[in-house]
Amino acid sequence: MPIHEDATPTGSVSEDGDPGPQPWRDPALPVEQRVDDLMRRLTLAEKIAQLYSVWPGAGAAGEDVAPFQQDMVDDGFDWRRLVADGLGQLTRPFGTAPVTPAEGMARLAQLQQEIVSAGRFGIPALVHEECLTGFTTHGATIFPTALAWGATFDPALIERMAAQIGQGMRAVGVHQGLAPVLDVTRDPRWGRTEETIGEDPYLVATVGTAYVRGLQSAGIIATLKHFAGYAASRAGRNFGPVAMGPRELSDVVLPPFELAVRDGGARSVMHSYAEIDGVPAAADRRLLTDLLRGAWGFDGTVVADYFGVTFLHSLHGVAADHGDAAGQALAAGVDVELPIVRCFGRPLRDALAAGTVSPALVDRALRRVLRQKCELGLLDPDWTPSRDTAVDLDPPAARELARQVAEESVTLLANDGVLPLRPDASIAVVGPLADDPEGLFGCYTFPRHVGLHHPGLPLGVAAPTLLESLRAELPKAQLSHALGATVDGTDTTGFAEAVALARDADVCVVVLGDRAGLFGKGTSGEGCDVAELRLPGVQEQLLAAVADTGTPVVAVLLSGRPYALGGFADRLGAIVQAFFPGQEGGAAVAGVLGGRVEPSGRLPVGVPRHPGGQPAPYLSPPLGHVTEVSTVDPTPLFPFGHGLAYTRFDWAGETAAEPLSCSTDGSVRVAVTVRNAGDRPGTEVVQLYLHDPVAQVTRPVIRLIGYARVPLEPGRAKRVEFTVPADLAAYTGREGRRIVEPGDLELRLGASSADIRHTVPVRLHGPERTAGFRRAMTSEVSVADV
Repeated sequence: MPIHEDATPTGSVSEDGDPGPQPWRDPALPVEQRVDDLMRRLTLAEKIAQLYSVWPGAGAAGEDVAPFQQDMVDDGFDWRRLVADGLGQLTRPFGTAPVTPAEGMARLAQLQQEIVSAGRFGIPALVHEECLTGFTTHGATIFPTALAWGATFDPALIERMAAQIGQGMRAVGVHQGLAPVLDVTRDPRWGRTEETIGEDPYLVATVGTAYVRGLQSAGIIATLKHFAGYAASRAGRNFGPVAMGPRELSDVVLPPFELAVRDGGARSVMHSYAEIDGVPAAADRRLLTDLLRGAWGFDGTVVADYFGVTFLHSLHGVAADHGDAAGQALAAGVDVELPIVRCFGRPLRDALAAGTVSPALVDRALRRVLRQKCELGLLDPDWTPSRDTAVDLDPPAARELARQVAEESVTLLANDGVLPLRPDASIAVVGPLADDPEGLFGCYTFPRHVGLHHPGLPLGVAAPTLLESLRAELPKAQLSHALGATVDGTDTTGFAEAVALARDADVCVVVLGDRAGLFGKGTSGEGCDVAELRLPGVQEQLLAAVADTGTPVVAVLLSGRPYALGGFADRLGAIVQAFFPGQEGGAAVAGVLGGRVEPSGRLPVGVPRHPGGQPAPYLSPPLGHVTEVSTVDPTPLFPFGHGLAYTRFDWAGETAAEPLSCSTDGSVRVAVTVRNAGDRPGTEVVQLYLHDPVAQVTRPVIRLIGYARVPLEPGRAKRVEFTVPADLAAYTGREGRRIVEPGDLELRLGASSADIRHTVPVRLHGPERTAGFRRAMTSEVSVADV
């Protein structure tokens, strides 16, 4: 039943029903004045109603698209009983079940009309959807997953992609997107590695902030996920405890969120499921209030990860009941409970009545929610729901961007000359993902997130498989195909056919990897963690059997995480990595194999040599790398930043007799000239790393502080110059402050984290200084023809 107050607040509605002047509806007034006026009019029940969401269409029976959904949603639930007091949010009206844009818009317009008509003030709900790999609804363009964004090293392209995604969402009446994921990869055994941008905070920060800018340019609120530490769980297990010191949190985990808030202007943050040193993020005031709002000045909304407030009671065991969980979350700084009302409804009201939760916490969260609704136009008198039934969610412009991102993300890891494929070659194409379009999609795409629960449902978009794309790419080639094995099955009876085809071919392309899913319904994705980085099922054995034929083998990996290939790399002619490249991914990979597309992707995460020994990110101090005091060598097979081209590049650096001098509040310039010395066009990715040989605390041997994509025609050269602020040498010192200290540094320019081409010594002079929130966090780069 609706939650009503017994009394009507003074100044809301008169006895004859005349609301009188309503400054809160006046767009000409300042936002805060409008919010103040509306807050004075609302009853406590109406205030609380703005702090939660409902999920029409979600059911307790059947398949879930969120963790514990089946336990949290009641059968027979009638959301309408809640909206008499208003409603803060609507959860995923497009992304819960298959609907066409026209059907979804009509349904959403109906829902909004019911909400507006039911409440005294006619305030519509804010609508949120997932948008990690595009708008997660049936028939919308499916873009590459976030790990592929990182592989592009191209923030400008990702910004354009996000703007395109946002335009479609805004057109159908969505206001908030639950992306990007800014977790830094710490252990690729974690199932959600595919959702991350990479293992380096600078790459994650710059690419993720570009996504925020693009999405919000279209009028969609970007929601930063997952704040914070979620990807650093012990053993890479979803929801696992996080054992992390404040220095790692400050220097590795937080910078992407910090940049996205400061430079990207992100308007929403989603708390993490994680507990750091025993404190769940949803109850962590130091994280959500002191740091995020106090130190960083964030004034948007903090929303709960799905059921995260309830988990304070049911999983973490830090709250005695749902009312206690609501109070702790509000006190910490959570403003909105998603995806349904469980703690912020009756349990919160009872806690308020008992005096265990302060009404001031409700008002604090309410102000943030109403401010956001005001900014979105939801409090304006002329607001109406979107009704344009001609919206195309997979337009040519979106497909073109999906193609560009996919092509730039495909990474050539190894090549002994077998690639590009000869146009008239005899090619055996084998493997479980060679002719499976869903091998192109991550777990937050509609086909793998929702569609798999609707057998027989068409994909909704054109997504040619790699086999189909190769046939189109190489029409004169002789292609044969065999499945060989399934992604995660144990049956090897298909090996014989695959081996026979490979033996009779000039070259064999083996397409392996993951099938994304949720909570055990895939080999990659949310809740699909692994104990070791070994290809699922019998795919390793299939690869070995084909390699034993002696035919040159090209391994193509369509996956959500890197897999160890150390036992096979020297037996393969080439290795191509594509992290769930989306609906245009088959054509992109085929274009690279055939030579039409010049490979330019670079690894956003290293590829391990061995399946065990994790985690071993490149961002480690000296003792985190190979040493004489351990028999385990964590050196990756292919390092962070690695990627080959079909041409070769010559580098020439500028040298100086003495180290460059720079004050601790200054900057230096370093440059390198890159020339395409081959006979094909290509793109080099120039990467700038920092090495700090002596510091107060142990530091990563090197860490990324700049990069630039440099496309070059044969014989052409370009000069790449970085302006590097001394602030980029900052780290958290022994006293817990982020400092820039005088001393010697090295700037290393390279083609990967392990392929350094030019080193520039730098000497910082002057006093040690504290580098705060307004410090420089990025290098400036310029690229000019020579």
